[in-house]
Amino acid sequence: MTPKKTDNTPELDLFRSKLSNLLDQRHALYKLAAHIDWSSFEEAFGTLYCDHNGSPGKPIRLMVGLEYLKQIHDVSDDQVVAGWVENPYWQYLCGEEYFQHQLPIDPSSLSRFRQRIGGSGCEKLLAGSIQAGLTSGTVKVRDFKRVTVDTTVQEKAVTFPTDSKLLNRSRERLVKLCQRNAMKLRQTYARKGPQAALKASRYAHAKQMKRLRRQVRTLRTYLGRVVRDIERQIADDQTRQLIFTEELAMAKRLLAQEKHSKGKLYSLHAPEVECLSKGKAHKRYEFGVKVSISSTNKSNFIVGALSLPGSPYDGHTLQHALTQTRRLTNTKIDEAFVDRGYRGHGEEITQVYISGQRRGIKTRSLRKRLKRRQAIEPIIGHLKSDGRLDRNYLQGMAGDAMNVLLCCAGHNLRLILRVLRIFWPSIWRKCMSLLDDICRQVNKDVLWTLMILKQAAL
Repeated sequence: MTPKKTDNTPELDLFRSKLSNLLDQRHALYKLAAHIDWSSFEEAFGTLYCDHNGSPGKPIRLMVGLEYLKQIHDVSDDQVVAGWVENPYWQYLCGEEYFQHQLPIDPSSLSRFRQRIGGSGCEKLLAGSIQAGLTSGTVKVRDFKRVTVDTTVQEKAVTFPTDSKLLNRSRERLVKLCQRNAMKLRQTYARKGPQAALKASRYAHAKQMKRLRRQVRTLRTYLGRVVRDIERQIADDQTRQLIFTEELAMAKRLLAQEKHSKGKLYSLHAPEVECLSKGKAHKRYEFGVKVSISSTNKSNFIVGALSLPGSPYDGHTLQHALTQTRRLTNTKIDEAFVDRGYRGHGEEITQVYISGQRRGIKTRSLRKRLKRRQAIEPIIGHLKSDGRLDRNYLQGMAGDAMNVLLCCAGHNLRLILRVLRIFWPSIWRKCMSLLDDICRQVNKDVLWTLMILKQAAL
């Protein structure tokens, strides 16, 4: 059912004080609440709820505020809900008028809220952070005309894949599914399977590759026998065929794939995971999805984020990235700065400059802007160290798209909070008081000089 709006009644409560009277109005989170356009979220997400069925949903400002706080502080759903009860500034940001002592929602409600709004709703959250950056002065409209685009890997929350681990795990999942459906297998290999997987890991550590391959073949045989046994039993049962379709498809995919096969399966609970190599010396392979990040060339403010399943060539993704940036900022992009992986991009609307380019670089300012292309690398580093881009826990390809958008929104809000910190006004006041002292001292010196000249004249 459509959520109720937060009630901000003008009447005072006799026994409670308003948060606005208790909190320090110079606090960064207090100021941030005034820079976010909450009504736009209520208009955009209010249509996603049913008008007549079910109980009323939680206030949209509460859900959006909790999601923003989660991304700002890099915490889980449980932690952000628990911290909301203890922090009055968090409650004020989420639209509460008085201090609350109970949990606002069950942590699982945040997962359902993300599923409800989807990728387009998360893009709306990123657009809200961009608008807040404009109103707070963190970024200017002219900064949107020059952007830097780059790609990175968003790793999935999966264990490092090995053939032995995947084969044994697939067998275990099929056996559990048979037990839940009252099916008795000829042999489950509940004892032999883990033993073979353990031997395989030990042989791999000892670099005994022939013995390792022997154990992998054994695990492949175990899985194949279980698969054939299940297929014989469900051959005439359409209901069970529907139950086992997905698991059997992944098991057959594991049995068929070889060392150099394309489109390999790397995780059973996240089959969309891809193996990506970005040329890093410390991490040769990463398992997740490629994402595109667009930031302003001057202020390091993120204005676009895309998930790129299928690991496309970087140059083929530039047009989609710039289209999204124009949509989020409502600004025409004059210049885009990219690395050499974007050669052959085909973009015609925006002037694109590639790192290391010499032709067409006529002015000193343009040369400086091209050199600042490298500033997006530490931005990506902050997204992974301070945000949640280093490990994605959201499910499926939709979760990949939502996570990168939410991480970028959290990065923008951290930049805004840095501008709104309480120490900036204090530093300004100290500078002004120091300037007043200097002026007074200068005035004293001038008066003393005039008195000396007057006495000399007499």
